[in-house]
Amino acid sequence: MAQVVEINEANMQALASTLQKTLDPSTRHEAEAFLAQLQQSQNFGQLVLMLIATKSFDVNIRFAASLLFKNFIRRNWMNDDDGGSNISPTDRDAIKSKIVDLMTITEAKIQLQLSDAVTQIADSDFPQKWQGLIPELVGRLNPNDFVTNNGLLQTAHSIFQRWRPLYPSDNLYTEIKIALESFCEPYHSVFRATDKMVDEHPHDAPLLKVLFQTLYLLSEIYHDLNCHDIPEFFVTHLKEFMSLFLKYMRYENPLLVGEDEDAPGPILQLKASICEIVELYSKRYEEDFTSLPDFIQTSWTLLTSLGLEQKNDTLVSKAMSFLTSVVKNGRHREMFSSNDVLSQLCEKIVLPNMGLRESDEELFEDEPIEYIRRDLEGSDSETRRRAATELVRGLLDQYPAEVTAIISNYIQHYLQRYNTNIAENWKDKDAAMFLLTSIAAKSVGSQYGARETNSLVDILDFFQKNVVTDLNAPVSGSIHPILKVDAIKYLYTFRGLFTKDQLLGAFPLLIRHLESTNYAVYTYAAICIERILFMRASGTTGPLLFTSEEVAPHAESLMSNLFRLIELGGTPEKLAENDYLMKCVMRVILTVRERMLPLVSLSLSRLTAIVHAVSSNPSNPKFNHYVFESIGALIRFICTSTPEAAEQFENLLFQPLQAILQQDIAEFTPYAFQLLSQLLSFHTGAELSDRFKAMLPILVQPAVWQQQGNTPALVKLLQAYLQKGAGWIVANRQLEPMLGVFQKLVSSKLNDHHGLELLQTMVVYVPMSVLGPYMNTVLMVLLRRLQEFKTDKFKKGFLNFSFFFMALDIEGTGPDAFWGYVESVQAGLFVKMLKTIWLTEAQKISGRVERKTCAVGLVRLLIGCKTIMEGTNFDAAWPAVMTALVKLFEAPQDVRGAAADAAQDDELFAIDIEETGYQAQFSQLTTTSSAKLDPTAGIVEPKQLLVEGLVRFNQAYPGRFQHAQMQLQPETQTHLASYFAAAGVSF
Repeated sequence: MAQVVEINEANMQALASTLQKTLDPSTRHEAEAFLAQLQQSQNFGQLVLMLIATKSFDVNIRFAASLLFKNFIRRNWMNDDDGGSNISPTDRDAIKSKIVDLMTITEAKIQLQLSDAVTQIADSDFPQKWQGLIPELVGRLNPNDFVTNNGLLQTAHSIFQRWRPLYPSDNLYTEIKIALESFCEPYHSVFRATDKMVDEHPHDAPLLKVLFQTLYLLSEIYHDLNCHDIPEFFVTHLKEFMSLFLKYMRYENPLLVGEDEDAPGPILQLKASICEIVELYSKRYEEDFTSLPDFIQTSWTLLTSLGLEQKNDTLVSKAMSFLTSVVKNGRHREMFSSNDVLSQLCEKIVLPNMGLRESDEELFEDEPIEYIRRDLEGSDSETRRRAATELVRGLLDQYPAEVTAIISNYIQHYLQRYNTNIAENWKDKDAAMFLLTSIAAKSVGSQYGARETNSLVDILDFFQKNVVTDLNAPVSGSIHPILKVDAIKYLYTFRGLFTKDQLLGAFPLLIRHLESTNYAVYTYAAICIERILFMRASGTTGPLLFTSEEVAPHAESLMSNLFRLIELGGTPEKLAENDYLMKCVMRVILTVRERMLPLVSLSLSRLTAIVHAVSSNPSNPKFNHYVFESIGALIRFICTSTPEAAEQFENLLFQPLQAILQQDIAEFTPYAFQLLSQLLSFHTGAELSDRFKAMLPILVQPAVWQQQGNTPALVKLLQAYLQKGAGWIVANRQLEPMLGVFQKLVSSKLNDHHGLELLQTMVVYVPMSVLGPYMNTVLMVLLRRLQEFKTDKFKKGFLNFSFFFMALDIEGTGPDAFWGYVESVQAGLFVKMLKTIWLTEAQKISGRVERKTCAVGLVRLLIGCKTIMEGTNFDAAWPAVMTALVKLFEAPQDVRGAAADAAQDDELFAIDIEETGYQAQFSQLTTTSSAKLDPTAGIVEPKQLLVEGLVRFNQAYPGRFQHAQMQLQPETQTHLASYFAAAGVSF
């Protein structure tokens, strides 16, 4: 039971004193540890809110308290996966009753933290468990207090904006409807009051800044509330709202311009938000959007009048995005169809925003990694160049010949100017390259480059005439490095159009650019090399385009250059900054595979040194993931081809991995456990090494399992122990601690499937003469969980385990053994579960291995279970099992062998982290993955097994099969006859 902390003056003073200590580096650690312990107490959240509300405390202490409260809510409010919560229902109700009111009376920076906390609570509780939230928010809106209004509107926007990316559903529409019922009228009133105040105070700069922040939030909320459909209220008032939006799209006031050339002022933010709304309406609600032409004209005027300052970037990008959506809509084709209009669009809007600005050059030189990310990863979705490119592609959809001709003329013009003075006019060629790409590539993806191209542009001819010379030029000093980047990026973008021989010819040129002294140049070279190695022989499918033999001759040069470049980082943060270089290291290993053997020692020493260097501050998750994937790839390929190398890998890696565990580096421990599991799975000795023996007693201690991110990897490691050292585990009394781990896992809704995986491995590798005595307790644990905390996931897992046990052909397993264990729990229980769970739910099992295992388990129940064949249950059980088995066979899912899983194994190494996703808690290393444990690996076709078994059954029990067959439905008999015919056996 949680400790209770009293809500009183003394405890509030103590909390304030502790927060003060967190601001002092010398006492910070001790104070944070005390707060972490105190957070587990009942009333903690209420005590913190009381402190925040008490203005006699210093504002810095109260701000620290607001940060503490926000993080407390973020970590503890959501129910955990076992259905529990660290915050009592009483505390939850009290917090919800106080927080909105408190938010309206605190300082702005504290208000922001409380707003975040409200959003976190709303994500969990709104609307079902916090139906009064919206009425409470709108009840605090005040037409005379716009500072408070902004806090309330920010909170409302934070709650509502999560609707934007969601798919439509009844629950979503119900939630929106609940919000609209009490929000619309007050929202409308605040909008009108704000507009009135703007008109009445055109010269009050401080007030105008507050008012335009209000207008910006009102605009964002308008987008939130209209993102899935136009609510009836907004249909009724559409003309009024659109009139206001148009007014503020055209609004100018020098008092709100601001002196910062980088950050957008309040007017620019509002206009950008309105552009998003009108783009939404142009795409989804065009029939209601009668003022569309006015917004098109206003956006055109804005785009031709705004300067090139960075503060305008977002608005320019949003306005171009709006025009792009209009252009792509074929119904407005006539609006832009004349050559004069198209020329003006290109000349006055596209070209000015395609050029390289001084700020872009500064970013290239000063923050090249940010330049690259903006350029390649879409993090520049609001940059002018990307928006201008999308506008060109939108125009190409409707007017391909006209736009290609217009842009091509400008490309030739820029190239001619460049050729007159290569040193001075390098920006002209950069513009030409960018323009060419914009009209040549209709769509580009990071996975495979240009997916669709413009047939009116000769991409390869342009490459030969204008790009090859830049690739062949000396790596440094000959041309501007941005032109080097342009040339490499051209090859990167259009790599799918080049032949394999052409790419092989370009490969040495790209490797040479790894020797460049320019950060961006060598990084783009690494990116291009990595993506070329990622290519498949036939587009997006099939084997990799480049074989191990073709890339192996370049491996030493590639690896030495890449490691040298990575190691240029002088601090852990700088070392891990460039994940593109580490991704290239990984891809080289994945391509060269077993031919990395001569470079193993060098590569492992460099990789482990990098791990050691960045472990003090693991700042870049992608970089870290690629490092460990690289190590896993080396283990996998070398130990598969050279099994005796496993001992060398263990000698080289065990100590660095153990150091990660001893230092408890939370970001790295799941990786360490995965690699240890992989090392152990390749172990070739007769028994476990002393290192692994010494580690096992630690691994089964409860403390190791407290970090959820460790669980999947730890389970894999224990499975590897069972696979390689079950005898030692039994002899050294480690089986019971493992069973304790199983019990802990299976009692958790989050981890029950891991517990069942561990149990299945025990059943396979631990002799049943040893495990058997525990099976009664094991089954009682499973059945209790099934009865008290049944979930669909656990029921499916229990089904899988039951059929797994029955499908096994190991001494002490199979249907008769399982029948006996189940009956030891309760007499008659097996037949009851057969009727109510196993046969009725078998069709719901998914996965090739699982369905095949289920099929084999049912076959063994039919033809190998003496309890059925020779008992009193035959007439009732046998036809029911046969019917369930035939239904499973005829279901539209594959129940054939796991060969397909094994065949796909090779494809795993081409998967990108961008495809599989990265999880902060646990990220699976693809290179350490192993095939599912298949108890029926030796069985090719379960139907064949059935037919052969029925033949033996008929011989052993003459006449029983014919008798049982007569009780089957005609459809089942027909299917059964087809199985016999396919096996060449007379039915």
